Amino acid sequence: MTQAHLPYRCLSTLLPLSLSLLASPSGAAVQVGRPVPEGEQAPRRGLIQRSEGALDGFTLFTPIRSTSTYLVDMDGQAVHTWESEHPPGQSVYLLENGHLLRTAREGNPVFSGGGEGGRIQQFTWDGELVWDFLWSDAERLQHHDIEPLPGGNVLLISWEARSREDAISAGRDPARIHGEGIWPDCVFEIRPLPPGGGEVVWEWHAWDHLIQDFDPDKAYYGDVTLHPERIDVNVDHRSVPPTSEAERQRQAELEEQMRKLGYIGDDEDEEDVSGDGRAADKGPPQRRDRPRQDWLHTNGIDYSAELDLIVLSLRSLSEVWVIDHSTTSEEAACSEGGRHGKGGDLLYRWGNPRNYGMDRSVGRALYAQHDARWVTGAEPPRLTVFNNGEGRPDGTYSSVDELELPFDAERGFLRAEGEAFGPRELAWTYMAEERESFFSGFISGAERLPNENTLICSGAQARVFEVTSEGEVVWEYLNPFGGEVDLGPPGGPPNRRGGPPGPRRGPPGPRGRRGPPGGRGRGPNMDVKGLFRATRIPATHPALAEREL
Repeated sequence: MTQAHLPYRCLSTLLPLSLSLLASPSGAAVQVGRPVPEGEQAPRRGLIQRSEGALDGFTLFTPIRSTSTYLVDMDGQAVHTWESEHPPGQSVYLLENGHLLRTAREGNPVFSGGGEGGRIQQFTWDGELVWDFLWSDAERLQHHDIEPLPGGNVLLISWEARSREDAISAGRDPARIHGEGIWPDCVFEIRPLPPGGGEVVWEWHAWDHLIQDFDPDKAYYGDVTLHPERIDVNVDHRSVPPTSEAERQRQAELEEQMRKLGYIGDDEDEEDVSGDGRAADKGPPQRRDRPRQDWLHTNGIDYSAELDLIVLSLRSLSEVWVIDHSTTSEEAACSEGGRHGKGGDLLYRWGNPRNYGMDRSVGRALYAQHDARWVTGAEPPRLTVFNNGEGRPDGTYSSVDELELPFDAERGFLRAEGEAFGPRELAWTYMAEERESFFSGFISGAERLPNENTLICSGAQARVFEVTSEGEVVWEYLNPFGGEVDLGPPGGPPNRRGGPPGPRRGPPGPRGRRGPPGGRGRGPNMDVKGLFRATRIPATHPALAEREL
């Protein structure tokens, strides 16, 4: 068996998701994700529908182009608001003590891109800023999401800068390194030290768990197909999936036999005889996408206190990963330790088995997904995920998918040798009746509610709605707030000068349509009131006890 090199810091067929196989919900489709033709009245904003069966409570959200956070009741009325000097960066949470925990966008001269943040803030119920923590410098930047932990600590997702030399040493194809290097993701657990400090008490780095089959003379070289627990450092730009060492040898032997028979010559431009998209002697496969520094683009993090596990959503790879939080930081840098004995290696991955060469008999399930979340109390464990559907081969539509994990309390995550991680079939899925009427190609999220309904945020259209397990829409809301902040270019103002962002400088051009939901959910046509995510706060939540709203 080919072994991958240990990381520098360490000292010691899946679902072809033919959705026709799944029960398709019968939720009513609402055409809010299209441009409004001239002369046609725009859909009204605020509460669209409230029916019997919706979970009583309040909905929390921060519009992407706003410095305000809103709590709205079931009638769509804003009953409480928090104000910040910064637009979000992107997520927001209501803590049990009534404090608001939010991310904030802090301009950074090195890191820029979708989801950039850099600051974590905590406000009291009355709006007093009691913690203002900066995670933004030339080496790292918080982005997208955070996760409050039961004891008061906070998990954050961060980019970290790795130089071009670092990337080449780790086996990255030099032709696929953009700019000065790449930005792998990492996770840090922070113990807040108000008013502005924080202590790192645990950390995990994707960079410690790499593998590559590009250059045998570089670190982490190994058979990608034998190590699904590791991350292919070239995964984001391969034109063909990884091939096992045994398969490559077989292909080489086949080609040599064909040469001896005179069936093929010695020309390097010979046609592919191996079936993997390239001739066996041609070297690395052709690359397909432009290089990205943000090569993983982790856009969501969620924690299971029952399992002490973390789930991550990686948009660029169309995968969700599970890692072990029971490790020490030292164990998280290695492949041993923790409750599951595997250190910081990936315990589970799902959505795109091509990434580790296991898509020969099963296909891809996720397409640029967001917001993978644990279903509280589910046994076996379950996850929900907003499957954005960007690049889906059978149409342009989004879905919310639920999967039951192949997990055993004693043995951990189960996978047959040589096969992809399951499940092969979803436990539940939501699509609109007219499925292409429900589509947000980026941002967005979903959560399972205590009453077994699901709250969905179609972020690009600023639409939040609640559906039953049968797919019936029982509450629907179109966000009327936000859109007043000019975010400027990625990585630039508004916040680099230290003050609040200025007012928006007028309407964007034709590709940035203003007004009620524009476009099909892609970035240039995002509604100016768009939402990264929305969360239902049940009426019984401890934060609301004895508060008059």
